[in-house]
Amino acid sequence: MLTLEAVGKTFGSHVVLDGIDLRLAPGEVVAIIGPSGSGKSTLLRCINQLEPPTSGRVTLGGTVIEAGHTPGRRELMNLRRAVGMVFQSFNLFPHLTVLRNVSIAQERVMKRSRAEADKISMQLLARVGLADKAQQYPSRCSGGQQQRIAIARALALEPQIMLFDEPTSALDPELGLEVLAVMRELAENGMTMIVVTHEMHFAEEVSDRVIIMADGKIVEQGVSRDVMRNPQTERARRFLHAVKDR
Repeated sequence: MLTLEAVGKTFGSHVVLDGIDLRLAPGEVVAIIGPSGSGKSTLLRCINQLEPPTSGRVTLGGTVIEAGHTPGRRELMNLRRAVGMVFQSFNLFPHLTVLRNVSIAQERVMKRSRAEADKISMQLLARVGLADKAQQYPSRCSGGQQQRIAIARALALEPQIMLFDEPTSALDPELGLEVLAVMRELAENGMTMIVVTHEMHFAEEVSDRVIIMADGKIVEQGVSRDVMRNPQTERARRFLHAVKDR
């Protein structure tokens, strides 16, 4: 479904990503973990071209984007419609109701009528447990609720893949559990997902594969439980030892 070939990203002389190769199968859930500054978030942003890669190639379905080639409007639209993204910050429109936050992109991108978009939005809000918040404004919702609204908004465009960039990092543990429960439900229902996370239990129990990054490279990857419980590289062992002993 998604292939990255030798994807690199530099900012001046600073190498953020160094030759990343990755293949993602339909229905697969991949957790990306690693120390801060290892390039995890930048990798997600290179997938959907929020940060154009400096080198390499990104292939999603029939869309191929080569580094150094400025993608056309249609290429970008095809890519971004296929890839939903949920950020650390919720990025909701504060002046719109919860319902309008979920509906507006459907109307503008997918050309749905307002009635059709609102119907789909209500179904998605019910799915994330927030149908009763439809007429509220984001400021009246908790952080966990706002993140679940952001997930519903991303799902409304019917993406093939969902990218999550540390979606619980700004939340206290109790609110984070609400968001992780929604993500677990998506995984169980076959959504293809890449999740950058510090939630080690989620990485081990929900994802199919764990990738450990450090210094802009993939230092280890494999079946989640195997990697989390028996890492094979010294760098992976050092990172897991640090996070598990905190």
